[in-house]
Amino acid sequence: MIARNRGRLLPALGTLSLLVGCGGGGDGSGSAPAASGLVGSFVTGQEADVLLSGIDFNDTGGPLLFNHPAGIASDGTRLLLADHFNNRVLIWNSPPGANEEPDFVLGQPDFTSNNPGSGLDRLDWPSGVATDGVRVVVADTYNDRLLIWNSWPTQNGQSADLSLAVGKSWGVWTDGHRLAATRTWGGPVGVMIWNTFPTQIDQPYDLMLNPQGLMGTPRTITSDGASLIVSDHNASSTVSTYGRGNFVWRTFPTEATVSHDFFMEDPIDERGAWLQGEFASDGRLVMIGVGLYVWNGLPTGADDAPDVQIGWRFESGEPAGVALADGRVYVSCANGNKIVAFNSIPTASGQLPDFAIGSPGIDTNTLKTNHFITNGVPATDGTSLIVSSDFDVMVSIWKTLPTASGTHPDVTIQLQRPPWDNAIHGGRLAMAGLNTVYLWNTIPLDGRQPDTTFTGKIGSVQFKKLEGVAMDGQYFYLADKDAGAVYAWKGIPSSSSEPDFTLTVDQPRRLSSDGTYLAVTCSMSHRILVYKIADLGSNPTPSVIDGKPHDSFNLPESAKLGGGGIFVADTVYSRLWVWRRVEDAIAGVAPDAILGEEGLDDKKPEIGKDKLFWPGAAAFDGTHLWVGEFKFSNRVVRFRPAGGP
Repeated sequence: MIARNRGRLLPALGTLSLLVGCGGGGDGSGSAPAASGLVGSFVTGQEADVLLSGIDFNDTGGPLLFNHPAGIASDGTRLLLADHFNNRVLIWNSPPGANEEPDFVLGQPDFTSNNPGSGLDRLDWPSGVATDGVRVVVADTYNDRLLIWNSWPTQNGQSADLSLAVGKSWGVWTDGHRLAATRTWGGPVGVMIWNTFPTQIDQPYDLMLNPQGLMGTPRTITSDGASLIVSDHNASSTVSTYGRGNFVWRTFPTEATVSHDFFMEDPIDERGAWLQGEFASDGRLVMIGVGLYVWNGLPTGADDAPDVQIGWRFESGEPAGVALADGRVYVSCANGNKIVAFNSIPTASGQLPDFAIGSPGIDTNTLKTNHFITNGVPATDGTSLIVSSDFDVMVSIWKTLPTASGTHPDVTIQLQRPPWDNAIHGGRLAMAGLNTVYLWNTIPLDGRQPDTTFTGKIGSVQFKKLEGVAMDGQYFYLADKDAGAVYAWKGIPSSSSEPDFTLTVDQPRRLSSDGTYLAVTCSMSHRILVYKIADLGSNPTPSVIDGKPHDSFNLPESAKLGGGGIFVADTVYSRLWVWRRVEDAIAGVAPDAILGEEGLDDKKPEIGKDKLFWPGAAAFDGTHLWVGEFKFSNRVVRFRPAGGP
């Protein structure tokens, strides 16, 4: 691999030199201490060389391997699907009646490529699609725009005719006369409405809906042209305890001041999802949330139960969608990684989908069969690679460090409770999440369950929401976010052990220790706290790393110590800050390298060999740096110091 120095912003921003070696053992960050030997360097903007939890760099796996399909739409005869993480829109020229390949793709030159782009022929994380039978509209979320094709596209990679700069939009709808789109970021939050279909580049909307400012992050739009339903992921507590549901207008609003008529939550689980769907020509409304719901008409109020309710495990996720074509119902299942279809609108609660698209069957999840990992958190002892996932409630283990993209794990372990963080030290493996701690006395290469499990408490410490764990030669640490505490025990605790000391920290999350320092990630305050371990017993004041004065972090998910340096996953800004020396980071010295972006002035989430999309966690063993992406991407990628082994 040839690393490229693309840093532009800071004179000091470019190369991180480390002494790298292949020594065993590991510190609390899941890393082996650097041994003296070959000198290598990380370089700003360098390329990763291995991709796991995926097929390969710029490789989708083909037209029928989706990656978290999102919005779906139809004009009654043709079908469109936003293939979210693959940066493409797939189009079938006639309604598929089986697991049939799409006819062409937008956003990519072919069915294999998935690198993002910002031209009119490319996409970056498309979420929503809409059509009136002539035009096609795509919510191109991380390009902060809507793309419009004024006539039906006919070939792969066809360029859009028009772009509207709108900020981050997830959902879009049109009847050919009006256009509506949600905005979650990049301007006032709400629903943008054009009263006539826009014909000019960046044509401003006519009105913005956000009733009494109650919308938080509006997602999708459902409408028959007469009414309007808008889903929200973070609605005000005034209307929803859990923030998820739908604002409903019985009459399509024509003025920004018109408030919604009621707020409707998921009929099965008010915590579970918002709803998105489509009206049939006979007035019935079909919507997907936790389940699939059919109303014989527009619901009359928040408590109007659906006439048909199907609770089959759709694994719909966010954002899911429904499209109706040729009498069939097509449901986009983001977390199920497929479309499931009913040959007619369901009329009975026990009815199951008739077939699947993008999967060999309705019960097969190709994310699982292809070993895609959601929220992967890597750890390594320099010999093996371990990736835990709170979403999958699973541990994936490569017995030897993988050297080729797409390599499947040798072993997977299904757990009972989701692990949020992990740590390796002295051959032991620990994981923690919610109210559970798992301990293995040796790396479980045989796939065995934990040797020790603590549930609910250790000693008198009652777990509330564990989100961090670390180990070193002296202490075993746990971070409890809801308790506002980091607990430390000398050595590995027993079920009755009391902590030797407790640090009071506001919402602590992932932890890392290298035996000299303890790093505590505080995502919500956008900073990393660093304690000297030798001073922990005296309730010390921590040093703060927040990226200043050079820039700032945005919801960092973790900071990992290793090789004498520190690696900060600056999640929402999609970059990994790398300092050769922890002391430099504490002193406010500019980072030695930035991975995943071209420099500190680049904050756009993208997949690619030299890009990162919401990095959530990292592990460094002195030779290899592994980075797991969070929530809106599922890759685990490897970087090697240039000139390293």
